[in-house]
Amino acid sequence: MLARKSIIPEEYVLARIAAENLRKPRIRDRPRKARFIAKNGACNLAHKNIREQGRFLQDIFTTLVDLKWRHTLVIFTMSFLCSWLLFAMMWWLVAFAHGDMDPSTESAMNSTNWTPCVTCVRSFTSAFLFSIEVQVTIGFGGRMMTEECPLAITVLILQNIVGLIINAVMLGCIFMKTAQAHRRAETLIFSRQAVIAVRNGKLCFMFRVGDLRKSMIISASVRIQVVRKTTTPEGEVIPIHQVDIPVDNPIESNNIFLVAPLIICHVIDKRSPLYDISAADLALQDLELIVILEGVVETTGITTQARTSYIAEEILWGHRFVPIVTEEEGVYAVDYSKFGNTVKVAAPRCSARELDEKPSILIQTLQKSELSHQNSLRKRNSMRRNNSIRRSNSMRRTNSSLIVPKVQFITPEGSQSASET
Repeated sequence: MLARKSIIPEEYVLARIAAENLRKPRIRDRPRKARFIAKNGACNLAHKNIREQGRFLQDIFTTLVDLKWRHTLVIFTMSFLCSWLLFAMMWWLVAFAHGDMDPSTESAMNSTNWTPCVTCVRSFTSAFLFSIEVQVTIGFGGRMMTEECPLAITVLILQNIVGLIINAVMLGCIFMKTAQAHRRAETLIFSRQAVIAVRNGKLCFMFRVGDLRKSMIISASVRIQVVRKTTTPEGEVIPIHQVDIPVDNPIESNNIFLVAPLIICHVIDKRSPLYDISAADLALQDLELIVILEGVVETTGITTQARTSYIAEEILWGHRFVPIVTEEEGVYAVDYSKFGNTVKVAAPRCSARELDEKPSILIQTLQKSELSHQNSLRKRNSMRRNNSIRRSNSMRRTNSSLIVPKVQFITPEGSQSASET
């Protein structure tokens, strides 16, 4: 409207609109892939359209252990209530069949030697209370069973057996839920990030693992798997293709002695899926490295497993973990505040394949790092010398300002004499 009325020139309006539209180019980030294993070890997998639900009931104990606490407690409460109600109905039927519910029996009990099956059971409520007393064995008060009815004795034995089975299942499930293996895995920690650096002349993928408890993990072993989406030469797409990669260990096995935090190393060689990946290609790779630590808990003897994963964004190229184990007064101390700290080191940016084909790349990289280190040392030394020279000059100036100047005295005879004070 303003441009049509010539209040603001039309050229200015068009230029302003063009300037507003010329913003920074919108760079759409690559859609982030869903992790197969979360950092806390949980599997990011959802099971859908399971038709054979009856298979879970065939292993009812494992199903009860895998349920949440609220569901387990509801099931146990309902099982107790249903068993009490069921046997209360049976006791009520026994008393009704024997004639204990008849009001005339009370006078007959006082006049003759007539004996009921269960004393003081004259309603369903009293039968329910007697059922609770029998199953939880809290003692018999006024209601007690007599030897008058063999059927009542059979019901008593049956209810005791059922009550023992329910108690055994409940105690077993509660024990297994409180002593599950993943509870022990909460104190097994992994470094938040992994690194790739040169060790013994080879590019290595490294991460740190530690145990916060003093009770050890017996026969601990570490496995590393690479999960990525691959396509076979026949055109078959495998969304989750798992490839095991070896772990560098002086012993010919993956067992480790996890008494202190350790740096687990994987040498990137021809067998490794990371053999053709360089530093520039790492950010573009759609892969996930899963780390699995397994062992036996020393105190309980239960096998536990701790898991984590590293994606491309969590792998630092050219870094190394700082040492955290020191000896203090004859005791080895571990500083867990530096558990995930890394320091930048010299490392070639090429892939392991290029490094094997051209070993001179590593030598050149080390020489450059040595020269840069020497230059930094020279700069530091020169800066220290300049600072010391400046300090000495400032000290000289302050000392010279404290010196008393010479004073000349003129005698009456006109001769001059100099004296210092």
